[in-house]
Amino acid sequence: MSDRAAAGTLRPELGVTLDHVCVRSADPARLAHFYRAAYALDVQPIASGWHCEGPERTLLVTPGAPNSVAYFAYGFDDADALRALGRALRGKGRTLERNPSPLFDNDAFCVTDPDGQVVAFGARRAPAQAVGNDALPARLQHCAFRTSNIAAMVEFYADLGFVVSDRVEDDEGTLRACFLRTDHEHHALALFGSPETRLDHLSCETRDIGALTGWADRMASQRIPIHWGIGRHGPGNDIFFMIKDPDDNLIEISADLEVCDPGRAAGRWRHEPRTLNLWGAAIMRS
Repeated sequence: MSDRAAAGTLRPELGVTLDHVCVRSADPARLAHFYRAAYALDVQPIASGWHCEGPERTLLVTPGAPNSVAYFAYGFDDADALRALGRALRGKGRTLERNPSPLFDNDAFCVTDPDGQVVAFGARRAPAQAVGNDALPARLQHCAFRTSNIAAMVEFYADLGFVVSDRVEDDEGTLRACFLRTDHEHHALALFGSPETRLDHLSCETRDIGALTGWADRMASQRIPIHWGIGRHGPGNDIFFMIKDPDDNLIEISADLEVCDPGRAAGRWRHEPRTLNLWGAAIMRS
């Protein structure tokens, strides 16, 4: 979809999508080879760790504390849009830091959020050819974090231009989770209030429920048990399942994620298990 809606109205979102994520691990080789098995990725050693790539899904794994990312990176299709974002953020007094990603060029930049996580923005590179070892589609679509500082985190990302699609609040009105989008898809970033600050999950969007079950069958063939699901999220309305990687990060495959109109008002959901899984049990982060 273009930056303009069908009616010709300028969309309010940034117009970026999640391009790649650099995950930290105490055992990068083990984690990279797990991603090869689970996500059907080609895995190659690089100077800083491992490069794991399949069609529309790229992960880097580098040494460091588990359950954290070195950075997560959003890509523009248009270099002019990237430069426009840089100008807008400088105009707000934001300090733009040097690009940390070897997959973006020198025009890329990053900022650091209130939890100390680095989010990078760059121009999307040309897709690699003949990567991946499985015909099942799965596009890296969003990442999610647990945070003890959720209100400040939401404010930070909203100031960058992320749009709130849905808020989850408890009976006292306290924000417990938030889903933010950068284009027409319901969320490209999810934040969960929690006593701990860490990576919660990475998610790939597949074609449809048939492809989702194909991925579930692939996990079974690799003897990787489903940890949560199959279920349906309330916010986003997508069908999903999740597995756990060796570092205890959640890895999601989902399908049929909600597409949002430009003027869609932010929704509000009650903080309860049914919100996170309309079909049954849920993982409650707090």
